[in-house]
Amino acid sequence: MENGKFITLEGIDGAGKSTHLEWIANYLGGKGIRVLTTREPGGTQLGEHIRSLLLDHRQMMHAETETLLMFAARREHLDKVILPALNQGDWVISDRFTDASYAYQGGGRGVLIDRLQILESWVQGKFQPDLTLYFDLSIEVARRRMQSIKIADRFEKEQNDFFHRVRAAYITRASQFPERIQILDASHSIDDITDQLERILQPLLISLKP
Repeated sequence: MENGKFITLEGIDGAGKSTHLEWIANYLGGKGIRVLTTREPGGTQLGEHIRSLLLDHRQMMHAETETLLMFAARREHLDKVILPALNQGDWVISDRFTDASYAYQGGGRGVLIDRLQILESWVQGKFQPDLTLYFDLSIEVARRRMQSIKIADRFEKEQNDFFHRVRAAYITRASQFPERIQILDASHSIDDITDQLERILQPLLISLKP
């Protein structure tokens, strides 16, 4: 049995990741592919507990503590969910993965990149997504979208400067790994974006044909 594919979605809140994750899952399911959707931080029972701590706006923690908790949740996520599913041939779609740590903890919090690289190597070795979709959107538009949706969590309460650093880190990351990370303009209509997604997914689907 061939291993499944691992697809990750990245971007700041408000960029439309959740909407398009659902579309991708339905699209792939319509092709006869078994799909598992998940998220970070979270994805496991322990990971969801860690997520609650990380998003709780009442929690104050050092940037490196935050980083370590993110990678601890990721280690469980890989061991309990992602790798077993891929090994049995399922495709896994995750709302965020390690690129988010480079963006939020590296870019946003200022954690040194070499420390993130050490944790990345320790937790996942050379394992990387087959495809990462980065939904790029201006901070101002993302903020307006989120204001009408939910109560802000610990990250969403950060100032615009924080999110500008996060966005810049995402763009830098995409420039470093252009074959893996595809940038989508999240200001476009949903129909325009799904058209782009269908084109981007085609190379992965071709590998399934006999």
